[in-house]
Amino acid sequence: MKSTITKKDVAKRTAKIVGEKIYLTEKIVDGVFTALREFMEAANPEVRIEIRDFGVFEVKTTKPKPKARNPKTGEIIYVPARRKTHFKAGKMLKEVLKQPLTDIKPREGVLDDDWDEDEEWEEDWEENGEEMEEKDGKQDSPEPQPEPKPTTQE
Repeated sequence: MKSTITKKDVAKRTAKIVGEKIYLTEKIVDGVFTALREFMEAANPEVRIEIRDFGVFEVKTTKPKPKARNPKTGEIIYVPARRKTHFKAGKMLKEVLKQPLTDIKPREGVLDDDWDEDEEWEEDWEENGEEMEEKDGKQDSPEPQPEPKPTTQE
């Protein structure tokens, strides 16, 4: 079965691996993905981002296609050159992915989230959340409560 891993899941796993609080690793993971995205957006026209033992992200240009065909109408159209992303897995990742599906043994705790998300997050926030808000200068004020409607007695 296919599973979806989100950026928050990556931050939680990172927190567990490096022994830090989740709220700190969320900022770091978000920063890493933002930096990668900025490098790829700024590619003029191509860029190669190599992460050892993981893989290579590349932005490549495609050739223009002057005689492409619309499959619905059969009309000949022009497709301009554009940029596309490409990922090539590194050696270590390739070796793991090459294994036949029958040989794969599930690794304990890799896809199972053994963090009790709500409790862990609340503990992190209670310990450090207010400090972080004060440092950022953004103290959330409580949301205004609607005024109660007066009731009329007849």
